[in-house]
Amino acid sequence: MISVDHLTKRYGGFTALDDVSFQARPGRVAGFLGPNGAGKTTAMRVVAGLTPASGGTATVLGRPYAALPTPGRHVGLLLDASAQHAGRTGREVLTLGAILNGVDRRRVDEMVELVGLTSKEANRRVRNYSLGMRQRLGIAHALLADPEVLILDEPANGLDPAGIRWMRDLLRGFAARGGTVLLSSHLLNEIERVADDIVVIGNGRVVAQGTTEELLAGSGTVVRSTDDAALARALESRDVAVSPVATGGMLAETDPDTVGRVALEVGVALRELRGGDERGLEEMFFDLTATSAREEVAA
Repeated sequence: MISVDHLTKRYGGFTALDDVSFQARPGRVAGFLGPNGAGKTTAMRVVAGLTPASGGTATVLGRPYAALPTPGRHVGLLLDASAQHAGRTGREVLTLGAILNGVDRRRVDEMVELVGLTSKEANRRVRNYSLGMRQRLGIAHALLADPEVLILDEPANGLDPAGIRWMRDLLRGFAARGGTVLLSSHLLNEIERVADDIVVIGNGRVVAQGTTEELLAGSGTVVRSTDDAALARALESRDVAVSPVATGGMLAETDPDTVGRVALEVGVALRELRGGDERGLEEMFFDLTATSAREEVAA
C-alpha cells in the first residue's frame, strides 16, 4: 500500500506539489499520469524518500520509506534507468544490490533470465547498454529482493513493442500475486491496458482519480461537425450543456440521437458522433490537462 496525504513540495516560491492525495493499493496497478512538469516525478521521489516534503505525508506499507527496515527488501524502485554505474557490468550491478539487501546471490541469475538479458549482455558494461537494456536491468534490480511494492517512473522508455508487452504481463502478474504497483508512463494506451486505477495530475494538483473504468466511462456525446459553433448554440438553446474537447469537437451532455436531430434541424453536417463512454484514455487525459501542460518545467 502507498498512501499520499495532502502532500506539498515547494522550491522557493514555486509549488511543485499542491495538496496531493492518492493511494496505490495491494493487488492493483495504479497509473500515475500528467504532462511534463505536472509533478509526477517529484511525487514519486517524495514517496521513495529521495526528496523531502514541504507538507503532508507519504507512506509505503504504513511507514515513511526511510523508516522501513531495509527498504530495498520491501520496495522496488526504478526512477531513472540511466542512473546506473556505467563502468560495472549488469551482473555486477545486480550482485551489489543483492549484497546490500541481504538477498541470495542466486536471485541475480533468476532476474537476468526474467527480464530477458542474455548471459553475454549481463556481462557487458552498462555504458554499452541501449536504453531498453538499461530499463530491463533497472526492472531486474527493482524485483531483486522480491518486494511487496514497485514504484516505476517511465519503465517502458526504450522498450520495443515486444518488451512493452512483456513488461505489461510482468506488472499484471506482480499485482495478481498481491503486490502494489505505482507506475508513471507517457504511453497512455499501455496505461489503459495495464492500470486498475488512475491518478491524473496537472500543475502539481490531482485533477482526476478513480478506477480506470470509472474515469473512462464518460457521459454525454462527443460530436464534431462542419460548424461546431452553430451546433453548440443550437444545443444550448435547447438547454443542452456543451464543452470543448481538447482533441477537437465538443462534448454534449445528452444522447447521440438528440444531437443528431438538432444538427439536422439547423442544417449542420456531422463528421463524428459517438457516446462519451467510447472516449479513450488519451482523450480524457488531454481534456483534463489541456490547460495545465508545462513543457518548460521539470517533472
